[in-house]
Amino acid sequence: MSKPRPVVIRGGRLLDLATHRAEAADILVVAATIREIGPPGLAVPADAMAIAAEDRLLVPGLVNAHTHAHGGLAKGMVADRVPLEMFLSSAGALSAGRTTEEKYLSTLISGVEMVRKGCTASYDLVVEYPAPSADGVRAVAQAYLDLGMRAVVAPMMADRTLYQALPGLVEAMPETLREEARRLATAPREASIAACEQILRDWPFDRERLRPALAPTIPLHCSDDFLRACHRLAREHAVGMQTHLAETKAQAVLGIKRYGKSLVAHLAELGLLDETLSAAHAIWIEPDDIARLADAGVKVVHNPLSNLRLGSGVAPVRRMLDRGIAVGIGTDAANTSDTQNMFEATRLAAYLSRLATPDYARWLSVEESFTLATTGSARVMGMGERIGRLAPGFAADIVFLDLSHINYVPLGDAAIQLVNGENGAAVDSVMIDGRMVLERGRLLTIDEAKLRNDAEAAMRRLGAANAEALATARTLGAVVGVFCLGQARASHAVHRALREEDYR
Repeated sequence: MSKPRPVVIRGGRLLDLATHRAEAADILVVAATIREIGPPGLAVPADAMAIAAEDRLLVPGLVNAHTHAHGGLAKGMVADRVPLEMFLSSAGALSAGRTTEEKYLSTLISGVEMVRKGCTASYDLVVEYPAPSADGVRAVAQAYLDLGMRAVVAPMMADRTLYQALPGLVEAMPETLREEARRLATAPREASIAACEQILRDWPFDRERLRPALAPTIPLHCSDDFLRACHRLAREHAVGMQTHLAETKAQAVLGIKRYGKSLVAHLAELGLLDETLSAAHAIWIEPDDIARLADAGVKVVHNPLSNLRLGSGVAPVRRMLDRGIAVGIGTDAANTSDTQNMFEATRLAAYLSRLATPDYARWLSVEESFTLATTGSARVMGMGERIGRLAPGFAADIVFLDLSHINYVPLGDAAIQLVNGENGAAVDSVMIDGRMVLERGRLLTIDEAKLRNDAEAAMRRLGAANAEALATARTLGAVVGVFCLGQARASHAVHRALREEDYR
């Protein structure tokens, strides 16, 4: 195999977050890594291939620290005005009955949107029913490989159903629905753990680009034995583990009912809080919980899009940063956020911080927000020494933004316009690992016309196959919604949402 030629990117303007300026610079890429950054006219090897970047703003690829690629084939399938638990009541029916090819296809749908909107890496919690499979997880990883993205792929699993997970839920249901809820079942935890052992043991991909991880979905949905088994596997195979932690007030309130303590305190008691773990959402957590996460080296992913879409609340990000917690940003799934747009998630992270306090010095700055979406998320992925920055020694994951686009006309403060104004529309080209994946608006790795045809056909097939199960799930979901609304109106030690009485 011939050695790849060096690449020099000439004429671009490199964003400096510290000064908010975009100065002209050339970038030399050797063997997929940034070798040198210098002034225009930088001396390079004679055989270097030149890429013209005039009138382009060069920024590091955004890193999506929490998504679910299975949501790609369920776009537009989550009803309006649905909180998390109501969504979860239908989640199984939305993703049921997929072939391996459809799991691959759903990943491509999400991945293509990410690349087109400037994202070069993702932490993907992918679900399969009834249990994770080596073939399914490999299909997801293969989709990222074929597209050209970097990813951590984590089978998401539980050994309790929603109805077993939430104390008092079944008892609160009408008698006519209780039996239906009790009939639902997850795979035995032994089956899920065995599948994950095989996945981790036989992982066939280059871990510099594609890594496995584990995702016990929500603490309440997992028995203590199952959580310990997942943590043991993650430690044995030196992989990460991510869970959804205190995403809603209902989870926080019911966690105390089940465990007699907060969800974070319970995980600490089980010995699960360490640098292996990252926690998605972490909204309804108390100051003591933040201290526990910080002291243990747990990382957190802020998901402002889905937190707003599902009405979950606003995470205490500033308090986490004050305690030194590594915080990244994620989009969550394309069906629960309606997009995979990391630019939107980054802007919302900045804006939502303004709801927490009138003290503007405590709001997230554009520098902080962009750092969370790049180096912060890279740390969550376990790739903080490799991606998230444009600097010598880092991977050449570079987004080229068209400065002639109206988003940058006229060009004032480049950092403010990037974080507060960019929506992905100015993304012109994307390089990942020194290879052009998107060039001048054209995707080079995937046939998008075929992708659309395949996606439409798959949605029609799955819609027909799952229609009855989805109708039943939505009937149950209406009861779940009422039950969880009651939990959300209970008293709790912290409050992470606007208060109803202020809007009556």
